[in-house]
Amino acid sequence: MQITDVRVRKVTKEGKMKAVVSITFDDVFVVHDIKVIEGDKGLFIAMPSRRAGDGEYRDIAHPINSETREQIQKTILEYYEKALEEKQEQEE
Repeated sequence: MQITDVRVRKVTKEGKMKAVVSITFDDVFVVHDIKVIEGDKGLFIAMPSRRAGDGEYRDIAHPINSETREQIQKTILEYYEKALEEKQEQEE
């Protein structure tokens, strides 16, 4: 499985949510609304989720193993950093 496209749709410096991202796998499957979040230990991703009847949030789509999650997170955070740099260059 290859990540073939990453689109950073929103970039902000304010608040804990820093960006909303869509990621495409093998040019045939896309996952929207992955969030880039600023946590106590740095940036991380949150997969798209929905509130269940009990009030808890549950992921709609997510990686099955930690290696895949790490690959997805690493790629998304690289694209986020690039988008942040491009936004800063445009503001100058």
